[in-house]
Amino acid sequence: MNFEEYAAKPMLAEAGIAVPPSSLAMTVDEAVRAAGDLGGVVVKAQVPTGKRGKAGGIKVADGEAEVRAAAEAILGMEIAGHRVEKVLVEARSDIAHEYYAAVLNDPVSKGPMVMFSTEGGMDIEEIAAETPEKLRKTAVDIRVGFDADAATAMLAGLDLAADVSETLVKLYAVYCATDAELLEINPLVVTGDGDVIALDCKLVMDDSGIKRQSERATQGTPDKLTELEQRGEDLGIKYIELDGNVAVLANGAGLTMTTMDVVRHHGGAPANFCEIGGEAYTKAKDALDMVLAKPGVKSLVVNFCGAFARCDVMMEGILNAWDELQPELPVFFSIAGTGDEVAIEMLKARLDRAPEADMDAACKAAVEAAS
Repeated sequence: MNFEEYAAKPMLAEAGIAVPPSSLAMTVDEAVRAAGDLGGVVVKAQVPTGKRGKAGGIKVADGEAEVRAAAEAILGMEIAGHRVEKVLVEARSDIAHEYYAAVLNDPVSKGPMVMFSTEGGMDIEEIAAETPEKLRKTAVDIRVGFDADAATAMLAGLDLAADVSETLVKLYAVYCATDAELLEINPLVVTGDGDVIALDCKLVMDDSGIKRQSERATQGTPDKLTELEQRGEDLGIKYIELDGNVAVLANGAGLTMTTMDVVRHHGGAPANFCEIGGEAYTKAKDALDMVLAKPGVKSLVVNFCGAFARCDVMMEGILNAWDELQPELPVFFSIAGTGDEVAIEMLKARLDRAPEADMDAACKAAVEAAS
C-alpha cells in the first residue's frame, strides 16, 4: 500500500525527523488560504506515484496570485494515470545541501537495506547508474538493528552534519514501526541554518502488514486496480494483471509465483497471477474467464499440486468451466499430488489429452505456443 507525501510525513515527524510546515488542500481556495500562513510555498500534487516534478505537479509560488495559478494548474491534472484531487501546500525551505536517504527490502541480502547519497533530488536509478560511488548501502541484520554506530560507520569520510546520521537511525525505526517495504526521503536537505529536514517522503507498506497497521492503513492509498483486477476483487479471487501473453492458473500463491518464474525462465512473459486454491471447484469458471479475458493471451498453463486441495476436485471444476467457456487457445497441464491419477484420467476422458511431464515441461510448451 502506497502512502502519499501528506500521509507519510507525519510518521517521520512522530519519530523526530523534521518536516516543513504544510497543509493539505482539496480546492484552489483552500490552497490560497493555506499559503497565507506560510509565506513562500511549494504547491505539490498528491498522487501515489513518483516523478511529480517532471510532470509539472510541483510548483514554487509567492503571493496569492501565484499560489492560485499553481493550484489551478495542478488540481485536475493526470500524473501516471492518477487524477490530482489534492495538493500539499508547504513552506519553502532554504536549501544548502540535498541528500538521498532510504530504507528498503533488499532481495539480495534478504533483509533491510539502508541507503544514502549526497546526490539528493535525483531519481535513485540515475544515482546508481551515473554516480554509483556516491551511493552508500548498508545491509542490516534485523537481529542487531541499525544504530548510531552503524550510521556513523556508513557515513564515514563524508562531511555531514551529525543530525544526518541521527536521521538515518530514526528513518530505520520508522521503517520497522510501519511494516514498510520502502521508506524514502528525497531530498533530505540541510538548510542554511544547519537544520536537517525531510522535504519529501515515499512510504510503501508491505501488504501483509496492513492488518497489523489497521489505523495507519486508513491513511494509505490502495493500488489502482485494472478492470480485471477489480473483477477478481469482487469475486474473491486473487488476480493480478501483467504484461505477458502466457496465462497462468494454479492453486496456492507460492505455486503460482513459481509457475510464473518458470515461464520467465523459458523466455516467456506471464499474463497474470491467478490463484484459486481450494476454491477451484466453485470458482473455476470465473477464474478461467478472467485469465482468458486479458487481450493478447496466446496460451495457458494450468498447474495443480494436490495437498489440502485434491487434484481431481480442482480438475473437475476446471473441466466444467472449460465445457461452458469453450476456449480455443493452447492449454498445458501440470498435475501432481493428492488425487492426481484420477485427475489425469478425467483430463484424458474429457479433453482427450494428457498433462505434460512436469511444471517445467508445461511452462516451456506454453511459451513455445505463445511465440
